[in-house]
Amino acid sequence: MSKTLIMAYDIGTTGVKTCLFEIESSVNLIGAAMEGYSLHVKPDGSAEQIPAEWWSAICNTTKKVLADTGVNPKDIAGISFCSQMQGLVIVDKDGEPIRNAFSYMDQRAKEELKENMAYGIQIAGANIFKLIPSLLITGAVSASVKDPVYKYKWVEKHEPENFKKIHKWLDVKEYIICKMTGECVMTQDSAFGTLLYDIRKGKRGWSKTVCKLLGVDMKHLPEIKKSSDKVGVLTEKSAAELGLCPGTAVFGGGGDASLIGVGAGATALGDTHVYSGTSGWVGTVVDKSIVDTSAMIAAIVGAQDNYFNYFAELETAGKCLEWVKDHLALDEIGIYLKKENVAESKESVYTSLYDYMTDAIKDVPAGCGGVIFTPWLHGNRCPFEDPNARGMFFNISLETGKTELIRAVLEGVCYHLRWFIETQDKKIKTSDTIRFVGGGALSSLTCQILADCTGRTIETTPSPQNAGSVGAAITAAVGLGVIENMEKAKALVKVEATYKPNAANKAVYDKNFEVFKQLYKANKKNFSALNG
Repeated sequence: MSKTLIMAYDIGTTGVKTCLFEIESSVNLIGAAMEGYSLHVKPDGSAEQIPAEWWSAICNTTKKVLADTGVNPKDIAGISFCSQMQGLVIVDKDGEPIRNAFSYMDQRAKEELKENMAYGIQIAGANIFKLIPSLLITGAVSASVKDPVYKYKWVEKHEPENFKKIHKWLDVKEYIICKMTGECVMTQDSAFGTLLYDIRKGKRGWSKTVCKLLGVDMKHLPEIKKSSDKVGVLTEKSAAELGLCPGTAVFGGGGDASLIGVGAGATALGDTHVYSGTSGWVGTVVDKSIVDTSAMIAAIVGAQDNYFNYFAELETAGKCLEWVKDHLALDEIGIYLKKENVAESKESVYTSLYDYMTDAIKDVPAGCGGVIFTPWLHGNRCPFEDPNARGMFFNISLETGKTELIRAVLEGVCYHLRWFIETQDKKIKTSDTIRFVGGGALSSLTCQILADCTGRTIETTPSPQNAGSVGAAITAAVGLGVIENMEKAKALVKVEATYKPNAANKAVYDKNFEVFKQLYKANKKNFSALNG
């Protein structure tokens, strides 16, 4: 196999990471650059981003990767994307954003949810006469305040002048595709994320029935493409801004929930992967639509033809560690060595502050002396839906120190991921060996906690934080004919390390886990009283 160069953009919640890959017998990262952007979260539940900041970060990082690697832009065969999902970017006829983009985290449309779905006779918070056709057609149902359709309806109700200007409804990467190519398209997985997509064989596409039920103007919906489809080429203007060549092929790519599993090499039927980045999830490859309405888990359309990802999501996973770094760790656990910041010192053995934090807590016994943390810092979606839920430390004693609290945060995220796995096992069989990717998988301590907590063998990949970009590169490689199909990713993505569960620690975690699961039920009314 000859070498093929692909530029992949991982468009996350807090920043973009631009990666240049060389694909031959494996997927090799040869250059990368990252730049952050803002997420504007307000007490009213809004969570917005500025599309111009995405584009600026993409242009800056592209130029940096080219400068660092010395690669000639003419040698880049294709461009693809991995992106946050279930955002809402409404654009006018010129492809320009009409307003700030809604993040998937936005939850201000509570009234729109009630008016359109949460009324009358209900099952799992959804009107039965809308729930049943939605499930039959889309394999899911818009029953969450965070679903894109209610963001769309919020604009219709609160910003009618903006609503009148809508040409197309796009998701995050679809806006970037539009910016690069001038084309308004949406990949199948993104279309499914709107919960307006008909998943039935022979009928796949936008559902007129569901759009009518929810009051969506179908003229606002773009053309649907596959993840591996060539959706356009770079325009002269976009190529000049990026530092790339006009005419470079642009492929559909996919959402993070679709492509991170591909980039993890978890592509065979029954393969399970765990992701821990800003958010977290558990995904298992299945061959049919499956829905657990009671637990808010559904089999979502992925990047692979005829396969689905049975998917359970946690809004804040790695974000919890960022919170504990900012509010518990800094200057409090010996962060200054020789009066020098450990994260900035060139002589430090630690590559980041997170490495130092995990090293500082490695000797804290499993279970943290009974201290439990709940990772619901921005509400929760699965296996219970409640935007009022919040994080807490439970069972603190006089013996509890900061190191116990920090480790409890890591364990709390792992408890919730275990809850996902066990909830999925009620409907399907998750795999005994699980691929673990995302920034969380960079920590060997977190990997071992996950293995001990779940009782599963955990495998990591060479650059787990880049799994989404690897998946994006693979979609472009399929589109270019370099790889036959996405299942071949399993052979291309190698195992870096393996973690076996420790039986003694598992016993401790089993005890804490049973309490963890009861904490939401015991505090549901309290959360509502404080945050409702």
